[in-house]
Amino acid sequence: MSTLKIARIVQLPPLLLASLLFSFSSLTTPLAHADSTASTPSPMGKPLDTGSITRLAPNIYPNGQGLPDGMGLAKNGSVLYQAHCANCHGSKGEGATAQGLIGGDGPLSAHDADKTILTYWPYATTLIDTIARSMPPAAPGHLSADELYSLCAYLLAENGLWARDQPMGPKELAAIVMPNRNGFIRKFP
Repeated sequence: MSTLKIARIVQLPPLLLASLLFSFSSLTTPLAHADSTASTPSPMGKPLDTGSITRLAPNIYPNGQGLPDGMGLAKNGSVLYQAHCANCHGSKGEGATAQGLIGGDGPLSAHDADKTILTYWPYATTLIDTIARSMPPAAPGHLSADELYSLCAYLLAENGLWARDQPMGPKELAAIVMPNRNGFIRKFP
């Protein structure tokens, strides 16, 4: 039966149906033709090297457990921010193609609430965890611990939560009490 006839039966545009069928067949084909020998590499993804596993492994908790050793300054974070973050988050953290990070006001219950670091995030440790795991989107996990703390110091200083000239490390980051700490249902002690 042709794709055009099937499209009429299921009432989908022919091009959409063809792309869905192609997508489905490309996902199922490797499994249908899988060889049972262990020497055949899997067609799904690739094996992770030790470095990749290490970058994925750490869990950073609100109390600071799991934070990497390191130290950073806001002035260094400012340079890093402009190089790695400003294209998406705006040159002053106001938001561009990605969410704003600096400032914000008004209630979170508003339709257009400002969900910035200052107004939304309950724990400062979430900041370093998010940056380390997923930022920048094109190259996550490439920043050193010192660079991560520098970015955190810069972003927190710009939000009035950290002194610009004060060094930031794991103990300092974990000790910051965010304005919205009690704004969520608490699941962590």
